[in-house]
Amino acid sequence: MADNYLEKKMEEHRSGKANRPAVRRTPTGAKPGTINVKFPVRRVFVTGGARGIGRAIVAAFCNAGCRVAFCDIDHKAGTATAQVTGSQFHPVDVTDADALDACVQRVIDAWGDIDVLINNVGVSNFGALTETTIQDFDAVIATNLRPVFITSRRLAIHRQSLAEPNPFGRIINICSTRYKQSEPGSEGYAASKGGIDAITHSLMASLAPMHITVNAISPGWIENNNYDSLTEADHAQHPSQRVGRPEDIARMCMFLALPDNDFINGQNIVIDGGMTRKMIYVE
Repeated sequence: MADNYLEKKMEEHRSGKANRPAVRRTPTGAKPGTINVKFPVRRVFVTGGARGIGRAIVAAFCNAGCRVAFCDIDHKAGTATAQVTGSQFHPVDVTDADALDACVQRVIDAWGDIDVLINNVGVSNFGALTETTIQDFDAVIATNLRPVFITSRRLAIHRQSLAEPNPFGRIINICSTRYKQSEPGSEGYAASKGGIDAITHSLMASLAPMHITVNAISPGWIENNNYDSLTEADHAQHPSQRVGRPEDIARMCMFLALPDNDFINGQNIVIDGGMTRKMIYVE
């Protein structure tokens, strides 16, 4: 009698009767190679959210279904960002300490709390040291560094007053690789970013009892305006072979705000395409 085992198996395969191995799944039930992320609706406040990195952060959290408010001095750009993203725009000059403090309080009063606070606002006014006035220096500190203290302090005062504590909280401070690297004429900017690096771990210690993690992100070269105008040399100098985009920073903000990422605390995460790890000699 002829052995027709292979023929039978082929018929079973064609008819769909063959035993197929079950699809292996991860402990979460997802197929291998997929990541399921559930991002809860959060109340998010961003300083300097009208343009550039701030705008990308606002858009990212809005797209995740969060309630987002932001402040900015640029009324035209702020209005446009709010219309496009569905966020709330608060016109504020952050160098006016009282105005910024009142803005944060208004958002808290309207929403009951802020879950994610992102201190993004900043200016980079470079100039020769001998031509930089004390007022110029103070203006950079008042824009870049002091708002981190004002917004965090206001949130802490509110959290301390709650009858039932909010078990979730994130503060994310946008620093810069300039906190540890410099070029001539950047004293005010370097001082402000070094201060952000330091105040981040200080706030971490102070806010730990309130279940608020505090981290910083240090962007490298992030092109906010004319990405298509960059040269091949601009991209090639980065180990990642490209200049950064605002969305690169927004994605890290989203990552740090995930509920399970509360073990990342007091850190300053560098996102620069590898540039600060690149050894460079003049040939």
